Amino acid sequence: MFAPLIIVFAFAGMINRMSAATAQLVFYSFAAVMGLSISWIFAVFTGVSIAQTFFVTAVAFAGLSLYGYTTKKDLSGLGTFLMMGVIGLIVAMVINIFPQSPAMMFAISIIGVLIFAALTAYDTQAIKNEYVAHAAQGDQEWLQKSAIMGALRLGRVANVVEIAEQRAPGM
Repeated sequence: MFAPLIIVFAFAGMINRMSAATAQLVFYSFAAVMGLSISWIFAVFTGVSIAQTFFVTAVAFAGLSLYGYTTKKDLSGLGTFLMMGVIGLIVAMVINIFPQSPAMMFAISIIGVLIFAALTAYDTQAIKNEYVAHAAQGDQEWLQKSAIMGALRLGRVANVVEIAEQRAPGM
């Protein structure tokens, strides 16, 4: 359960010392461990519900990333606020382990969707801005790793929430 989180933090700390090929191999390993970590959903939910959830999530993610990529509005001020929201969300999930309040579960779900929607747009814009800045400087080594680093960035927060959901039954 904690393996993906450990890998992502270690990977983030070491990516600047890795070659692009090594970074890609580590990222593929991370993706495999993450897949194993969430594979239990196939035992609990039907294939139809998993497919529906996947497609709704994929469309929402694509739309939010497109918004973050194309908007002229500067989203950089939202980053700290949204990360504090994620921390608050995790605290609320842990607290709700004890009372198991359906109303609190519903509120956590709604607030979580809003926070992660904004984080997706924010991270996409930040990745784009960083790429443009490094491309202008001609930083070829960074550019070779940029796709991996972007995927890692978009997946980091999701890992924390996935762990919290596994620890908080009923979430």
